[in-house]
Amino acid sequence: MKVTKIPGPEVAKHNTRQSCWIAVHGRVYDVTDFLDQHPGGANIILRCAGQDATEEYESVHSPELIAETLPPTAFQGVVDAETIPKSASQSRTTSKNKSKNDVPPLSSMISVNDFEAVAEKTLTPNGWAYYASGADDEISKTEAARAFRKLTLRPRVLRKVDTVDTRTTILGQSCSMPIYVSPSGLAKYAHPDAECNFASGAGKEGIIQVIPTNPSMSIEKIIAARVSKKQPVFFQLYLNRDSEKAEALIRRVEALGVSAIWLTVDSPVLGKRERDDRLKAQEIISDQDQVAVLKEQQAGVAKVSSAGLLNPTLCWDHIAWIRRVTKLPLVLKGIQSVEDAVLAYEHGVEGIVLSNHGGRSQDTAQAPMITLLEIRRYAPFLINSKMEIFVDGGIRRGTDVLKALALGARAVGLGRPFLYSLTGGYGEAGFRRMVQILREELEGNMALAGASQIREIKAEMVNAKRLEKEVIGSVKL
Repeated sequence: MKVTKIPGPEVAKHNTRQSCWIAVHGRVYDVTDFLDQHPGGANIILRCAGQDATEEYESVHSPELIAETLPPTAFQGVVDAETIPKSASQSRTTSKNKSKNDVPPLSSMISVNDFEAVAEKTLTPNGWAYYASGADDEISKTEAARAFRKLTLRPRVLRKVDTVDTRTTILGQSCSMPIYVSPSGLAKYAHPDAECNFASGAGKEGIIQVIPTNPSMSIEKIIAARVSKKQPVFFQLYLNRDSEKAEALIRRVEALGVSAIWLTVDSPVLGKRERDDRLKAQEIISDQDQVAVLKEQQAGVAKVSSAGLLNPTLCWDHIAWIRRVTKLPLVLKGIQSVEDAVLAYEHGVEGIVLSNHGGRSQDTAQAPMITLLEIRRYAPFLINSKMEIFVDGGIRRGTDVLKALALGARAVGLGRPFLYSLTGGYGEAGFRRMVQILREELEGNMALAGASQIREIKAEMVNAKRLEKEVIGSVKL
């Protein structure tokens, strides 16, 4: 098939909402019909209209994504990239210019919180707003961590703890400790190698990664970055409303060797993330587009869900549909009440993640640890059932891990912190350093609490009385 060569000036003409072309790696695409389907909003693309968008595109997306997302008819031909202007907005999406002297040596990082400080200094405005944002007033985001502060430890003494073993299993997969990498989008904001850092580093540290539905790198590339083919990896699924696309994705990752599907259930629509919104408001490209931008903002949730990533039709019936497509273990990510935890058990899923989406969906949604206490009070049979319980959100210390395990969690996930660990150029080394910090803290605090193995961590090691006051007074199961 003959490929059309397009003159640079011709590409530059298509720089409006009515006719929007962009060039990526010298390939020209007509994205006019995709503008209102883009999860990040039309304005991000319009800033690059009629220009070479390669650098901006690659700062957040894998090379394969554009071909996978757009229909074949969107491809217009090829252009000499030197004949068209580069996007003027590169500075918002590429890394800040920081010399190595501006970033603390990795050896000086002694807590998870140290990495957040580096991230705030080195991430671009877009990157920091995306990673750090919570919904509305960000109450749920902060409450997740605060809940752990309301739990105190009751150490046991005179126990033999000269050797501490943190090994456990998650969904039957062995791991060196009960911590996993939660799925998080746009990891390229943090480091060019993005999720591949997690795949390689997790294998070397013996923990498990949950790959996000829309990673910055191709899923195949992430899988290939594992240290061995035996290294377990899970996959987060946003169930596409197009059942054919959803089934194709499930079969694709199953063929690649993922060990379980983690279905996100807490985001049928997008939460209002004001840090993101404020940044977007600063990026209105011209007066003539004010009305279009207002319409885009008013469309809000409907606009984003139309992209296929979010699915407001998702319901319990879809579990049976997924079971027909795959026999892989199924975990529901985003359980926020004991009632739904019981329903998940009744639907036979292998696991649930107590999570409020990092406080990014519904603000004032209760902290995951309160949901865990709900389960302990109203459905304690779930704690030691065949359905594994995971906690995601607010975990920053080894003591947080210890408390979650004591109260019934099988393992815990970290999202934002691991993204922060990649920033400042640290990459895989930064990620591994954070894992090692958490390992050292968990081992030390297990010993101090009187537990030499994971199975010796007991509920009576935690005083939950203060947090239990926030558990709902009654439920109907």
